[in-house]
This record gives sequence, C-alpha cells and structure tokens, in this order.
Amino acid sequence: MRNESPQTENLKSVNPQNSERGIRRILIAEDDITSRRMLEALLVKWNYEVVVTSDGNVAWQILQAQDGPPLAILDWMMPGKDGVEICRRIRESPQSGPRYIILLTSKGRKEDVVSGLDAGADDYITKPFESEELRARVQVGERILRLQSELASRVKELQEAFNQIEKLEGILPICMYCKKIRNDQNYWQQVETYIGQHSKAEFTHGLCPECYEKHIKNPLGL
Repeated sequence: MRNESPQTENLKSVNPQNSERGIRRILIAEDDITSRRMLEALLVKWNYEVVVTSDGNVAWQILQAQDGPPLAILDWMMPGKDGVEICRRIRESPQSGPRYIILLTSKGRKEDVVSGLDAGADDYITKPFESEELRARVQVGERILRLQSELASRVKELQEAFNQIEKLEGILPICMYCKKIRNDQNYWQQVETYIGQHSKAEFTHGLCPECYEKHIKNPLGL
C-alpha cells in the first residue's frame, strides 16, 4: 500500500466528478490507513466530495480555511492534534463557520463519549463501524447543516427588512409646498419614489374627494 504523507494527502479531492463545494464536502482525518481508505471509498460511492489527511495539525488547518469542509469525520487519536482537541478549538473559534463533527473512536466507555461530546463533537462512531450506520450519521449531519444554512438565509432576509424599515424611521425632510422628500444624497424626490426605494411598498393612484371636487368636478373653481 502507498504511504502518503499528510502534506500531500490533505488537499486531495478523491471525487473529481463531484464539483459541489457546499454541504456535501467532508474531511476525513484518520491515521489508520485501513479505516481511512474504507471511509474514502464509502463516501465517494455515496457521491460526497472528500478531503483526506492522517494528521491532526493538517486537519485543523483545513477546517480553518474559508472554504473548509463543513462536515468532518475526525479520529479520536492521531498525530498532531487529536480529534477532541480539534473539536474544542473549532467551538472556541469565532471565525469558524457551521461545522458538523463526527468523532471516530475505538473508545466505547460512556465517560469517553461524554467527554468527546462535551468538547464539541456533534456525533460519534465507534470502530469497527458499520457502513449503513456511517451513512445514516453523515446524512443527519448533512440535514442539520442544510437547516442551519436555511436559517442563516432567513435571518439575513429579516435583517435586510429591518434595515429598510429603519431607513423610514425618524424625521424625513419634506417640502411644505410640493411635498417632495429630500433623500440621503440631498436630492428631492416624490414621496412615492422615496418610499418605493426604501421599502417593498407599491402605489396605486386614486383620487380623494377634495381633489375630485377641485380638479374634476369644478376645475375652474367656480
């Protein structure tokens, strides 16, 4: 078997046909070559884009990157930083985006599992693992990441809506004769133009009773 160094492994995408660089990108950090290649083969078969390393320090660097995989399978024990330490650092880092972390471990004791989850892991799999269990747990992570992404989009939309509302609050300079409003660039606009640019309001034109009497029924003021 080939013995690849962590430096050459860490940037390897083993599924060149899958160009999606979103939620279906997964980091595998596992120093046991048999487990690592088994994980690779299964995830590629399930059409995930996989990034692989056998070193904890390299795994940390990959996850810190702006386009780092949002989903990671980390071995508990490996050279450099172990999986638990990486979990802890990710949760403490304000720069880290949404990450779903699955710890891969041969430790089956309850207290070990608890310590891993306390460090920031979202889930865990014990070795040797079953392929269907792995698939189910990865799919759970994918669903949660999609929900987080949708929630972030909704929050952004709400923030933009609030920003628009804030623009319409406060005192608006309005001409006492023509009723035009002075905008932020010191230009005068019709009321409907200004409000239309700063909100989602749309206008339909009607005729009030006073204007009907003045302009339609008695245009000459007789």
